[in-house]
Amino acid sequence: MANIHFKAASAWNQNGDHPDDYAKDKLGFENGELRTWSGQECREMDWEGQVVRYYRHPAIGGGQQCAHCGRNLHDHGWIDESEGGLTVCPGDWILTTVTGHHIPCKPEVFHLITGLTGGG
Repeated sequence: MANIHFKAASAWNQNGDHPDDYAKDKLGFENGELRTWSGQECREMDWEGQVVRYYRHPAIGGGQQCAHCGRNLHDHGWIDESEGGLTVCPGDWILTTVTGHHIPCKPEVFHLITGLTGGG
């Protein structure tokens, strides 16, 4: 098995679970005026996370079942990547690599590479 180097891991089950999902303020417009929403405001308004976003794929509807876990894709997350995106199933671990990238990892694989079990 290849060496996997990561600096952090957190269990993900739903929007907002990643520790960095609301770490940054968001800039946007409200009533035509530019304003900043704090991470706490974004969390309180249940905006999508900044690391694990709401599931979206241009060719696959969110109402379909996931081929990996069988749950509805609306229950899933999405990590943007330059080559597309990565689907995150509820129960996956999100690994933060030493270069700052985020990748989903199935629980059984996480257990194999770390020897750990349980939630974040």
